[in-house]
Amino acid sequence: MSFGVFIHRADSIYDDSPAERYQFPKPYLARASASIGDWIVYYEPVKVRGSKGYYAIARVSQIVPDPTASNMYLALIEPGSYLEFPNPVPFDDGNGLVETGLLNEQGRVSGRAQAAVRPISPRDFDRILTRGLAEDQPLLPRIGLPDDLADLPFQLDESQSPFVYEQERERVTAMTTRVVRDRVFRRVVLRAYGERCAVTGLKLINGGGRAEVAAAHIRPVEHNGPDIINNGIALSGTVHWMFDRGLITLSDDLDILISRQVNDRDGVESLVNKTGRLIGPLAARDRPHPAFLNWHRENCFKQ
Repeated sequence: MSFGVFIHRADSIYDDSPAERYQFPKPYLARASASIGDWIVYYEPVKVRGSKGYYAIARVSQIVPDPTASNMYLALIEPGSYLEFPNPVPFDDGNGLVETGLLNEQGRVSGRAQAAVRPISPRDFDRILTRGLAEDQPLLPRIGLPDDLADLPFQLDESQSPFVYEQERERVTAMTTRVVRDRVFRRVVLRAYGERCAVTGLKLINGGGRAEVAAAHIRPVEHNGPDIINNGIALSGTVHWMFDRGLITLSDDLDILISRQVNDRDGVESLVNKTGRLIGPLAARDRPHPAFLNWHRENCFKQ
């Protein structure tokens, strides 16, 4: 097993869904197979406008031939392992490449940087993970953090402890715990929406510097909803409650729909911003995915 890098872009011609599968041609089979049972980091090329750089991690569960395309394969992602970084990590941070293994003997970028699937050293993986999860300016939750969060086997900051190979595997495995994933997911969603409730349009920060808004899953985790930005919306407390109970939902065009079963329609309408549509996210590619919105309408929304 070994850590790897999978190059992915939002406009990819391949049949990719980063939280579920990664499609690649046969020449990359050996490299991809080396990551089975281990973790990879997703990277978006610098030539992509607004590139996110290294932006997420996931664990490869298995690799199978693609039944729909000859000489193509699918790296299947372990459910619940995909996690986006609150802080996308650039290819070059101004002090040189973050993925130092791409430098050749002359200190220049080697041709390996063009490989869509490639191995990455544990030390480079650790560097990217640390920077991607760093909390230099943390978005504090509405209430105090669970006491056990302080006792987790890692702290997400820029300082780097002495590197131990198995320590890194334990650290990245901790990313699968719910308390950590909820915390990271909240940071990703709140930053995508500018810490503003997407329904009311309000941005409220309390006296302790905490944003009075939550990160709501459109398709809940308990119903196999992934921790990806396209399955998240920033909502204030009351709106979150209504969304979870199916009193409001969204169309594919992000119009806010109110259930006929609401007993105080005027009150609910007063909470909705004057456009009647979801506000945000700041980047179009972070908007809710129609598949998750459709699931919410069919399974949660009270017609």
